[in-house]
Amino acid sequence: MLLLGLARAEETLTTDRPDFSESPEVVGRGRFQIETSIAFERDKHEGTRTRSTPTLLRLGINDSWELRLETDGLLRQRDTDTGRTVSGSADPSLGLKWHMQDGDEDDGVPSMALLFHVDADTGSPAFRGRGLRPSLRWVSEWEFDDGWSLGVMPGIVYDKNPDTDKRFASGLLALALGKQLTPKLSLVAELAARRVAGKRNGGNEFTFDPAVAYLIGDLAQIDFGIDFGLNRNAPDTTVALGLSIKF
Repeated sequence: MLLLGLARAEETLTTDRPDFSESPEVVGRGRFQIETSIAFERDKHEGTRTRSTPTLLRLGINDSWELRLETDGLLRQRDTDTGRTVSGSADPSLGLKWHMQDGDEDDGVPSMALLFHVDADTGSPAFRGRGLRPSLRWVSEWEFDDGWSLGVMPGIVYDKNPDTDKRFASGLLALALGKQLTPKLSLVAELAARRVAGKRNGGNEFTFDPAVAYLIGDLAQIDFGIDFGLNRNAPDTTVALGLSIKF
């Protein structure tokens, strides 16, 4: 996700929240960062309301690599037609981020990173995927004058169809425009193709994701975002309130 928030000169907080895009930055050697939230999703087409706790744990290996553990956390889903409720935990995703290149605003050079993740089918039966699902994402971010920034994130996911049990590759793409309003307050607006796939494999899923982030002290951030579904396959709305802390 887009870089949001500034801190003291010797230590910077960058988060992969609150939009779908990732940041190209890593947390730094020996540093640990937690990014968590509570999210409420409404999907009229599927007839569900879902509450989740998306969480990302980041551990710095060195100044170019970080180890990552990500999950949608604890979930509670209610069928709006029958009133039936299902609770459980989401699949975890273990990953690595490689910060490939620092950005240079004067020369128009973006900061870049590669992310490799593998989702494992170890969540609760109601929310579990099928098998191991690897993904690869490439992130670029340009910084401009007056606090503007632009992030681009294409990627590919090797998934498994739960109905046919067959493997398929799907794409993803996100474009995020950010604005640093003050040293503590940031805004971001994003267009995301969270899934690009054929109809038999779930179809395309498009969202528009505006969000705001506010830095507390030097190394903590709160954020608020609303994701709006732009087509039938995307949930109608997802509202999330997040907290990120660096140690």
